Amino acid sequence: MTKKARQYKRTTIRRLDTLSGNQCAWPGCEKKLIAEDEKSIISKICHIEAASENGPRYNPNMDDDDRRHFNNLILLCDEHHIIIDNKVNEGEYSVELLKEWKRKHENKQLQGTLQQNPTLLSLAIKAISDFDLEEVIDETVSKPFNIDEKISFNAIKRNKVLIEEYKVYYSKLNSLYTELETAGSFRKEKLLRNIKNIYLKVKGNYTKDSKEPMIVIQKNADNIIEDIENELYVMIEKESNCYQEEISFGISIIMVDAFMRCKILEKPEI
Repeated sequence: MTKKARQYKRTTIRRLDTLSGNQCAWPGCEKKLIAEDEKSIISKICHIEAASENGPRYNPNMDDDDRRHFNNLILLCDEHHIIIDNKVNEGEYSVELLKEWKRKHENKQLQGTLQQNPTLLSLAIKAISDFDLEEVIDETVSKPFNIDEKISFNAIKRNKVLIEEYKVYYSKLNSLYTELETAGSFRKEKLLRNIKNIYLKVKGNYTKDSKEPMIVIQKNADNIIEDIENELYVMIEKESNCYQEEISFGISIIMVDAFMRCKILEKPEI
């Protein structure tokens, strides 16, 4: 095992914590992931497909970026972490089963958070739209495209699940954008322009003066998405007075929406 497989990105840990709901993802387990002092973290980050060759459910076709990615990690209590990582039990806890646990648990927490505090998404929207960024010139014209074709065209792998799961919020965000614009507290064009500007700068870090920029983008599409996400986290923490831990999931929803509006990555060639 290389150390990188366990060098989790800050954004990954935050997203795991937020979508855990402070509860073990083992179905029916009610154990908390934060101790009774409300400060000490007692959760265990478990690799669905092992971080090391000798671990359970090891996949030799993954690289360390795949192994440490949000999609391959699940938060459990200490007892259940030990159980599923026991090689003797490997046949009982398949990759498919653990991914299903993760999906159901996190979707439940996401839906619950939105219902209990619907303003959290509005806070994330406002924070991003308030950025004053130097505009990067973009002469491309957005045309209709198929989402699956765009995923394939950009060779997205690690973040395909994120896009497929969060694209259902497109209509909700559209309604929220309209509501906020009507109230005079928000301009959708500025939010999308800010995200587009961040994308263009991140893309430039990879393509530089390449004569085949699309090949470079396809090779680094997942890294580009994750760099944009990290940039948004850092900027919100630095520049926003309304930042709360709970709005972190809103960044991912807004990013997927921006992807669908072709503000992140490239549209398929017709």
